[in-house]
Amino acid sequence: MNEKYKIPSWSFKGNKGEFILEDPHKTSGLYFPLANEAGMMSSITPLLAGDIKTSQNTFLMQPVSSRDLHNSLDSRNFWLNIDEKFIWSATGNSAYQKLMGFKTESEEKVELEAGYLWHKVTRENKVLGVSSEIINFVPVNQDKVELMKVTIKNIGDKKIKFTPTAAVPIYGRSADNIRDHRHVTSLLHRISTNEYGVVINPTLTFDERGHKVNNIVYSVQAVQGDGTSPIGFCPVEEDFVGEGGSLDWPEAIVNNKISFCGKYKTIDGFEAIGAIRFQDCSLEPRESNSYIVIMGINDSGLPIEEYVSSYGELLKFEDELEKNKLYWETKLSSLSFKSSSRDFDMWMKWVEVQPIMRRMYGCSFLPHHDYGRGGRGWRDLWQDCLALLLLEPKQVRELLYNNYGGVRFDGSNATIIGSKPGEFIADRNNISRTWMDHGAWPYLTTKLYIDRSGDLEFLLEKQAYFKDKQCRRSREVDTKWTDEYGRKQKNNDGSIYMGSIIEHMLLQQITAFFNVGENNNIRLEGADWNDGLDMAVEKGESVTFTAFYGSNLMDLSKLLKSIKEKLKIEEIEIALEMTTLFDTLRGRIDYDSVTEKNNLLNSYFDLCIHNVTGEKAMISIDELSSDLERKANWIKEHIRKNEWVKTSDGFEWFNGYYDNDGKPLEGQFKSGIRMTLTGQVFPIMGDIADEEQIEKVILSINKYLKDQKVGGIRLNSNFNEVKLNMGRCFGFAYGHKENGAMFSHMTIMYINALYKRGYVKEGYEILSMIYKHCSDFEKSRILPGIPEYINERGRGMYNYLTGAASWLLLTMVNEVYGIKGSLGDLKIQPKLLMEQFDNNYLASIFTTFRDKKINIVFINERKLEYGSYRIGRATLDGKTIELNLIEDSLVIDKTYIDKLHIDDKHELIINLV
Repeated sequence: MNEKYKIPSWSFKGNKGEFILEDPHKTSGLYFPLANEAGMMSSITPLLAGDIKTSQNTFLMQPVSSRDLHNSLDSRNFWLNIDEKFIWSATGNSAYQKLMGFKTESEEKVELEAGYLWHKVTRENKVLGVSSEIINFVPVNQDKVELMKVTIKNIGDKKIKFTPTAAVPIYGRSADNIRDHRHVTSLLHRISTNEYGVVINPTLTFDERGHKVNNIVYSVQAVQGDGTSPIGFCPVEEDFVGEGGSLDWPEAIVNNKISFCGKYKTIDGFEAIGAIRFQDCSLEPRESNSYIVIMGINDSGLPIEEYVSSYGELLKFEDELEKNKLYWETKLSSLSFKSSSRDFDMWMKWVEVQPIMRRMYGCSFLPHHDYGRGGRGWRDLWQDCLALLLLEPKQVRELLYNNYGGVRFDGSNATIIGSKPGEFIADRNNISRTWMDHGAWPYLTTKLYIDRSGDLEFLLEKQAYFKDKQCRRSREVDTKWTDEYGRKQKNNDGSIYMGSIIEHMLLQQITAFFNVGENNNIRLEGADWNDGLDMAVEKGESVTFTAFYGSNLMDLSKLLKSIKEKLKIEEIEIALEMTTLFDTLRGRIDYDSVTEKNNLLNSYFDLCIHNVTGEKAMISIDELSSDLERKANWIKEHIRKNEWVKTSDGFEWFNGYYDNDGKPLEGQFKSGIRMTLTGQVFPIMGDIADEEQIEKVILSINKYLKDQKVGGIRLNSNFNEVKLNMGRCFGFAYGHKENGAMFSHMTIMYINALYKRGYVKEGYEILSMIYKHCSDFEKSRILPGIPEYINERGRGMYNYLTGAASWLLLTMVNEVYGIKGSLGDLKIQPKLLMEQFDNNYLASIFTTFRDKKINIVFINERKLEYGSYRIGRATLDGKTIELNLIEDSLVIDKTYIDKLHIDDKHELIINLV
C-alpha cells in the first residue's frame, strides 16, 4: 500500500471569508452550496459533480446523495480534444485523469478557491501545457440559473490547438424517478436545440396518482466569452457516449465526432445531455479563451434565450459575479467577531452562512439528505429564527407571528411545513407522530426576540390555531374534520378562533406539564430533539425536556410580570377552555399524582376535539404568574430529587430518559455505563441543576463522553445494546449520528449552558476542541463551517444544514461576548478568556441592536483573566456613558440606543479593570 498522502488544510485568503484548498479532488465527499432566494439550489464538488434543482420534482442534473459524489459519472464537464491526440477534461473527469489520481506525483495541480456562494477550481496540466479555471455561481436575482465560466489557457511554450465541448447531462424530472419509472419518464422528454444549446420540455410530470402537464423547461446553453455561438450539439446522451463508451470517456470526444447536429432540431424520448461543440481554438503560449455555460430551470414561460442575453458575455458574467459577492458580503455584514485568532473569526463567518443555507435548502437538498423529501421541520422554523435575530432581525417579527399559526389547540403543532410563510399542511394520517419537545422551542426564540426588541406588544397580537384531523396530541383523530373545514381552528359558530401569541405560548407549556408518564416526567411520545429515540411511545419519558419546559414556565412567569409592569395591564385574555389548565386558580391538584395530572389534561382535551366555544376569560396576571411559578418549582424539585444517578466509582449525573418499559435509561448497568449528553444539557441550562450538581455532571461528561478523537463531547456512551424499547438510534453503529457521535447541535447547547451558568473555561475548552477538529482538514475532511456531527473516524458529516450553527452564533453573541437584550435594553457581560484578546489586548464584536450598527470593543490592558475583571469604563462614539451596572452587567437603556443615528456605524469601547 502506498504511503498515506498528506492532505493539506484549507486556509483563508483576505478578510472576506475566501479560502483556498490544494488538491481538493483527493478528498471524497466534499461539496459546496450555490443558491439564490428565487429557489435555485445547486451543490458542486471539486470535480464539478453535484446536482441542480428548484424542488423535489424539478432537478436539472440527476439528484445525488453523498455517496454519488464520487461514484456517479454525471457532472458538469468541459472537454478538450488537443491536437487530435490528447483527451483532457477541464474538470478532471476523464477516465485517464481518474486513473492518474492516486499517483504520488500527479500530472495535474488542482486548487479550489471559494467565497460566499461562488466556487472556483483551477487545474494545471504541465505535461499538456494547458490549464483551466472554472468559476460557478448562482446569480442573486429571480433567474433560476447556474452560471459557469471556463477559461482555457496555454501554459506551455508551444502553440496548441483543441476542439472544445461543454457537456452537462440533463436529468429534467423529479427525484422520485431515479428508480420509479426512470426509463419511462425519459420517453416524456421533448429535446430540442436552439442557437445556443439543448432544451428539454417534458410533456408530463409523471405520477401514477395523476399525471400533470409539465410547464418546466430545462436547458444547458453556452457561448464563447465574446458571445460567439457554438457550432453544433449532441443532445442525446447515448449518442454522445457511444456504444461501449461512458460519460468519462465518451466516443463523441475521444473520436472527435464531427456529426454534431445543428440548431433548431428536435429529438424525442431519450436521456438528454447538454453537449455543446465550439469551433476549434488555437492558443499561443500564455493566451487564453473563455466559455460561458448557462444551466437553467425555467417556469416563467419566457424564452430561455434571454438567459444568454443576460449572461452570455464575459463582462456580463463578471458583473453578475461581482453582484453576487457584494450581495452576500452585505447580507453577512451585520455580525462579525475579532479575537486573537483571525482564522477562528473567518471560520465563524462560514457558520453565519449556514442558517441562511438551511432556510434556502431546507434539510433535504444537499447531498447529505437523510431527512426525507425536502423542506424544514417545526423545530427548524424556530431555531433558524435564532440566527436571523442576529443577522437579519427586521424580518423576524413576521416570521414568528406566522410560525405560531402552526400551533394546535391541544398544544401540539403541525409537522408538515409548506413552502410559503405561515403555510402548514394538514396531516391526513390516522395517527401521526408527535415530538414532545416541539412546544419548548417557540418560547425560547420568542423570548430572545422580546429581549432584543422590547416588543412586548407582540405578545398580545392575535393569531389563529392550526387544525387538521389530529387531536389529543395525535393519539386520536377528529372524525368530523374534513378538507372543507379548512386548516384553522373554528368556534362553534363557524368563525375562526383567534388567540394572543402569549396564549399560544402558555398553551404549549401548560399542556406539556400535565402530559406525564408513570414516572411523572413529560411523555416522550414520538421522540424529542433526538429523533432517534422513537420507539418508546407508550411508556417513554424525557426528563431533560421536562427540565426545558420547567425553565420555560419559570421564565414565562417572570415575563408575565414584565407585561404587567411595562404595558400597565392587570389581566390577560385566554380561551375559556384553557382555564381548566390553570388549576391553582380554582383549586389545586396534587402534582405528585400522575393520575390527577392526566385526568386534568384529558378533561381539557375533551373541550377541544373539534370546535371550541370562542368564549374568553380574563385572568389576573399575578395569579397566572404564580400558577406557572408553582409548576416550575415542582419540576425543579422533582428532577433534583428523583432523577439523580450515581455509579459505584463515585460519578453522578442526571437521568435524561425512561424507556418503553418505564425504566431509567441512564446509570450503571451490567453492560456498562449509560449516559447521555442531552440528559445533562437542559437541567444545567434551565437552572434546574444546582452548583454542586453541575460540577459533578461536568466530571462525569469528561469521564464518559469527552473524546478528542471526535473533537468534542459524544451524544451518549456506548450502551452495547440495540434498545428496541428506546429508539432506532441504538441500531446505528456506535459513534455515528444519534448513537454516540459528536453531535454538534447538542454539544454547542452544552457549551451554551456552561457559559450561562458561569463555567466559562469549561465551555471554551470544548468550543476550542470543536473548532480545532473542524479546521484540521486531515481529520474532518470538510470545508469551513460546523457539521451536524463528527463520526467515529473523525469525519465531519452533513455539512451546512445543521441547527448547531444557529446555536453557535447565539452562544458567541449572548454568552462569549455577552451582548444580550433585556426587554429592549442593551445588556453587556463579557465572558472572554485572556487568550481570546489579541496582541493589543482587544476583542470586539460588530453587531446590530435595535437596528443600530454597533462595534463593541473590549480592552483588557491589565491582561486579566475571566473572573478577575469587571467593566470599569465605557464610551460610545467617544462620549463617556454612565455605568449602570446590574449584577456585573452594563445595561444601556433602549431610549439611549434609539437616539443613535440609524445610518451610522457606532463604536462602544469598554475598558475592563
